[in-house]
Amino acid sequence: MTDAYLDSPPLTEEQRAVVEQPWGARVLVTAGAGAGKTHTLVRRLDALCGHEDPEESLEAAEILVLTFSRAAARELRERIARHGDRARRVRAQTFDAWAYGLLVRAYPDGEWSAAGFEERIRAAADAIDKGALEAGDAVPPAHVVIDEVQDLLGQRRELVEALLDIYQDSCGFTVVGDAAQSIYGFQIENPVERADETGRFFDWLRGSYPDELVELHLTENFRATTPEARIALAHGPRLQFVSDADEAETLYEGLRDLLLVPENGLGTLADPFTLEGLRVFPGTCAILTRDNRQALAVSGLLHDYGVEHRLRRPLEDRPVPYWVAELLRRVKSSTITEDRFRSLLADIPLPYEPDLDVLWAGLRRAARGPGRGVLDLERLRDVVGDGRFPDELADPESAPVVVSTVHRAKGLEFDRVIVPAPPTVAALRKQHKDGLDLPAEARALYVAMTRARHDLYHAALPALPVLKRAGPRKNGRRFVGGWQTWDRYGIVGEAGDVCSDNPPGHDAEAVATQAYLLERVTSGQEVVLRKRHDLPLGEWQSPPYALLHEGREVGEMSERFREDLFQVQKVNRTWDPWWPDEIHGLRVDTLETVAASKAAGANAGLGDRGVWIAPRIAGIGRYRRANEDEEQQA
Repeated sequence: MTDAYLDSPPLTEEQRAVVEQPWGARVLVTAGAGAGKTHTLVRRLDALCGHEDPEESLEAAEILVLTFSRAAARELRERIARHGDRARRVRAQTFDAWAYGLLVRAYPDGEWSAAGFEERIRAAADAIDKGALEAGDAVPPAHVVIDEVQDLLGQRRELVEALLDIYQDSCGFTVVGDAAQSIYGFQIENPVERADETGRFFDWLRGSYPDELVELHLTENFRATTPEARIALAHGPRLQFVSDADEAETLYEGLRDLLLVPENGLGTLADPFTLEGLRVFPGTCAILTRDNRQALAVSGLLHDYGVEHRLRRPLEDRPVPYWVAELLRRVKSSTITEDRFRSLLADIPLPYEPDLDVLWAGLRRAARGPGRGVLDLERLRDVVGDGRFPDELADPESAPVVVSTVHRAKGLEFDRVIVPAPPTVAALRKQHKDGLDLPAEARALYVAMTRARHDLYHAALPALPVLKRAGPRKNGRRFVGGWQTWDRYGIVGEAGDVCSDNPPGHDAEAVATQAYLLERVTSGQEVVLRKRHDLPLGEWQSPPYALLHEGREVGEMSERFREDLFQVQKVNRTWDPWWPDEIHGLRVDTLETVAASKAAGANAGLGDRGVWIAPRIAGIGRYRRANEDEEQQA
């Protein structure tokens, strides 16, 4: 085996030990932050696909690669394209995408696109137990590769255990993880169950394969290139096993002290020097917050000061790129050739340079046409409508500055990282009361501090809004409240807030609105919600709201939004809700393809496939009354 292909860095002895394991081996790799695990996995996949002994070599379809996020899957695919040789046909998929595909094949009549994430994962585990991977043209995996296995909790852990258990006599695996970076325990609501889940998959592996499990370690750090970026690494080994609150407090305070040295301080994020540094920094920069409230507040501040950035979406959000709608609308025939595809995409304005080879290959896998080198557009439309659009074809979330929660930045790295100054343990106890999980806080801080390649800074947060949840549900709509229970000052925008039942704009304006969206609307721009009238559209709904961009209507708010706004404004049973005349401060997250009623699309003059472009919004919206500006001027 050689290290001399492409510009791939040479393997260390630790990495080589992983790469050269036979395909039937059961391998658990513990890898610290920045230990080159993605590079090692790419070379491992290459070795699995191209062993010198044909009996030790696998086909790409026999290898199942699962990741936790689209970003991680995309990074792995890009690394394979750059540094792989024989593994180019191996596909990395998210757990949700793989589970969805499995369910569609096993139970084609099921309404899986309408099912929730946890429901699909649970159903997929059950389908595996019933032999779904043996039916039809399914290819049972000969080797399973999974990264970040410390985050296998609950349903996903049971899915992987079911998969490995049913093929324990015929399937090898390579799983990589670092218990020090286990930060998804909050998904388990019960504190006792959460503590039991920490490290549970590692224990299951060791118990299930007591004589066969090969445990290997990657200890060298390749990410951090400066002393500042390395300061947290020494805490990793201790964090792998911490569960005691006293030890967690010591580790948390130790990490906090390392971060908060004066020479690494930037003051406040609103400081002119800090803002200018964000604007002109030539590398990648991330502001990593502890929770979504902080991320929304930081993003709002940067928008106010005109700093270009991207707010990372929740990992489960998968908007279909808007170019797909344009592609489907511009072609009248049922199929399209590769040359025609390339020509059309060149005419659609995009904020990035697409890799047309990757896009075409992905589309062909999803909607292969009847002839050689032909794409079936009717099948592609169904793929979009059913929620099966391939993860690898999603728009890259690229921007010079990224604002993200720590959880959404797992597995990523940046030239510069800014961490909002973390509170003391005493302040955490006051904030969380009996629900404080100190080991999780320590691990989250460790993950944030180990994302940096070069520079690691801390900064003071802007003033944070009081965000609460509406209604009795823990997942109710977040709104801007106050210290009084009846205070209502704004609402948080979410995916699904813009109506997808009908094209944006009235029927007579739908075609022009599509052109306007393509030409004038981009991510990060502010939009306004304006009340059409005072009459609610249902007993449990608010009145309708139009979505305006620079004064032009580009959409209408969905029924879900109206229901959530009602829940927010209906403080209690006797309370008479009031409806803001306008809601300001929300931003365009992205433009996305919507697949809905074919009749609605045809009536609006947008063709007979029922697809169009619609804006997706995000941010914290603030209420305004119609006369508010006049009152302030007076």
